[in-house]
Amino acid sequence: MRDSSVRGPRARGRVPGARGGKETGAAGKTAAGKTTGKPEDAPGAGAGESGTAGTGGNASGGNGSGGGKHSATKSGNGKHSATKSGDTKTPGTKAGDGKSGDGKARTGRRTRAGRIARWTALCLAVLILGTAAAGYFYYEHLNGNLKKDPLNLGDKRLDRSAANAAGQRPLNILILGSDSRNSAENVALGGAREDAGRKPLADVQMLVHVSADRSNMSVISVPRDTRVTIPKCTDPEDGKVYRETDRQIINTSLMNGGPGCTVATWEELTGIPVDHFMMIDFAGVVNMADAVGGVPVCVDNNVYDDKSGLRLRKGRHNVKGEQALQWLRTRHGFEDGSDIGRTHAQHMYMNSMVRQLKSGTKLSDPGQLTDLAEAATKALTVDKDLGSVKKLYDLADDIKRVPSGRITMTTMPWVSDPQNPDAHVVPKPGDADKLFSLVRNDIALDGKDKKKEKSASPAAPSGPKSAVDVTVFNGTGTAAQPVAVGRGSDIAAFLVKQGFSKATADSTPRSQADTTLSYAKASQRGDAEALAKALGLPDSALRMSTAVDGLTLVVGGDWRTGTSYPKAADDAKDDPKKDGAEKDGEKKDSEKKDGKGDDDKAPESSDPLNGNDTSACMKVNSLNRF
Repeated sequence: MRDSSVRGPRARGRVPGARGGKETGAAGKTAAGKTTGKPEDAPGAGAGESGTAGTGGNASGGNGSGGGKHSATKSGNGKHSATKSGDTKTPGTKAGDGKSGDGKARTGRRTRAGRIARWTALCLAVLILGTAAAGYFYYEHLNGNLKKDPLNLGDKRLDRSAANAAGQRPLNILILGSDSRNSAENVALGGAREDAGRKPLADVQMLVHVSADRSNMSVISVPRDTRVTIPKCTDPEDGKVYRETDRQIINTSLMNGGPGCTVATWEELTGIPVDHFMMIDFAGVVNMADAVGGVPVCVDNNVYDDKSGLRLRKGRHNVKGEQALQWLRTRHGFEDGSDIGRTHAQHMYMNSMVRQLKSGTKLSDPGQLTDLAEAATKALTVDKDLGSVKKLYDLADDIKRVPSGRITMTTMPWVSDPQNPDAHVVPKPGDADKLFSLVRNDIALDGKDKKKEKSASPAAPSGPKSAVDVTVFNGTGTAAQPVAVGRGSDIAAFLVKQGFSKATADSTPRSQADTTLSYAKASQRGDAEALAKALGLPDSALRMSTAVDGLTLVVGGDWRTGTSYPKAADDAKDDPKKDGAEKDGEKKDSEKKDGKGDDDKAPESSDPLNGNDTSACMKVNSLNRF
């Protein structure tokens, strides 16, 4: 495999994209048009607000197909209408018994009216039945467009994010853009004909995190040339086992059995459990951009990148079709010519597409909506749990509640890879960990979450320590690390010694990056605080959740040894009582300058971009101007 570079002139451009091209037939459009019905039922009405090109398009198709199902129901009513219309014959016949000429005339008119009513009702029934059938088959057609793969190909999978006090769970969706040359259209768009036979690479990777209360969305991009640990993966098609490696870059994970291996790699890298994935290739990007009528972008100077073919004059442009693909592929033309600049261009594109779809512009025509449904479903490969138009629509309908002003796009903080500084990067210690931790703990990256009011005094325990019933799980076995044997029983035994005689260990396997202490009811808060104090757990580890029946402690991958939570020692170092108020003030000033001072906000090194920022304009590389 050729060496790919994230930072220097040796960098080789890769691309986001989708499977399949746009093959919208006239019959498909007719079906969609008939099943659409009211404007609010039009395919894609809520889809575009999902936050991603893939999500928006599929949701579009979903609503259209749903219309077909409703029509099928109505078709039954059509049958009844036909039967009832036939009953008009009886009163018409009775009228014909009249003796006067006027009576005969009226009888004739009523008889003709009865025939017209019968035929009208019959035609209407046939029309409704035909529309319903077309809608149903179109729905199945869209489902057939979707390609499905397993979610996770690793040996371990992180537990789902816990539900909050209201029973809501965060959503984590991995968006992948592959550089597949698996079709003539993709080869024509992506070039590199010599790569037509090789397995695709995942050159675009974005994790979309939707908060549990759906109030905000956070997006993390990881540069394709980030060297990571790719865990052991097994190809579901041929059973081939790919061994764990720490020598490859993250985009090669897709070659190790498919997108499920990239999901496993992300869980190992970030500690964030992935619920779903969506993958799109070259042709899909082109078709999607066309279907939504283009996406607004901006450059601060004339740019020409002969690698991607992108050529734009200074200012704002509405890119569509192949030009949209060129924008997403360009790396040499932006900033320092590296893959980092490309992620920033992709963020601008994604934000603009979300705003475009939310505005509802260019999506009022049924034929165009059909194009979008076709393009989206043909473009996507999804995990099996997301493998239907209805599920995609339901997902999009759930996500659309997030206002664009609460969407934050970021790039993983990085430093040059010590093993290959000219070509690769690695996560930046501290900042990358902080970014991942914020998402794991469902904290908005824009820093606008409502502040939790701290009580003046701790909550009172419900009774003596001996009455506190707590279950301890060993969750140390994550994708990144093997299980630390005996952690659950060790911590439970320690708690018993501390007077919590009802503490017990449960051997049911768990897997999560952070240690958490959950409680089911507000009345248990005091007991949870007493347990946290005994173990040295920070307040951030406590959470009220409907996912537990009582007090539940999961010892995570961040606490593999000892009976006192390790971060307690680090917190003590920052105590101004020990370090002195003056030194602490100096430290905070320094952190503020470095962009690290806000614990509840994305670090500045992640280049955060707000979803409503229409002023953003890509800086053009001076070597690629004309």
